[in-house]
Amino acid sequence: MMEQLQAFWAGIPDLSGMAINLGMTLAILVIGWAISSLLGRWMRRIADRSPRIDPTIVPMVRSVTIWAVRIVVLLAVLARLGVQTASLVAMLGASALAIGLALQGTLQNFAAGIMLLVLRPVRAGEFVAIGGQGSGTVDEIGLFMTRFVQVDGIHILLPNTLVWGSPITNYSRNKTRRLDMMLGVRYDDDLEAALTALQALVDQHEGILADPAPQVMVMEYRDSTIMVNIRAWTPADQYWDVYFDLHRHAPQALRQAGLRSPIPLREVKSVPAPVEKDKAAHA
Repeated sequence: MMEQLQAFWAGIPDLSGMAINLGMTLAILVIGWAISSLLGRWMRRIADRSPRIDPTIVPMVRSVTIWAVRIVVLLAVLARLGVQTASLVAMLGASALAIGLALQGTLQNFAAGIMLLVLRPVRAGEFVAIGGQGSGTVDEIGLFMTRFVQVDGIHILLPNTLVWGSPITNYSRNKTRRLDMMLGVRYDDDLEAALTALQALVDQHEGILADPAPQVMVMEYRDSTIMVNIRAWTPADQYWDVYFDLHRHAPQALRQAGLRSPIPLREVKSVPAPVEKDKAAHA
């Protein structure tokens, strides 16, 4: 009887050892998960404080770092539970290959995101236009999608492949930007007075750069109007303020110089009707 009891107790697993092992495994999981989150927040704080780090790359690097730490933590947890991680890693590799073949488009977006971060044709805070896709201020380049904010406040999410594979017009990369504005002058008005008034306007404008010097030139002749072009350089961040201000004050400068508004004119000639011969004379 005693031998049977001893055999029974020997067959029962060590509950205290299992509890300790399970507790340590849970602790590794919780602590590793917390460390990954703390590491992600720490990287974001460093990026926000350092002017040398491009904010465009922060979201992607943060996500890659967090999930790299979490994968290591999960492998450590499985090893603690007695799972053969070598065979698991091989199985995960084969699964990753199969998933990669099934998700080629997603992986293309990931590769395009890497190219956007390496070559940096767009950066966070820049206003760009993606050929045929839309325009807006770059808010974030993610692992698979790039987020833009339009001028009306609407968010646009584009797959990275569309951004990378489309023509990109970057309006914010250079510090200065050229502004062109067309105005009409009547043929019977004083053209030289118009050129002088507009040149004085752009020369005195605070938002227009002196170098390169602003120009006011005659561009073309239309049916009833001479087209005058204002060409000036402004800081890129002041472009639209100067643009709207010139559209407001340029017509006023022309009126103050004594010029009239260029209303389209058409010359109409009256042709007298042919005189009918006296039918009676031919009777």
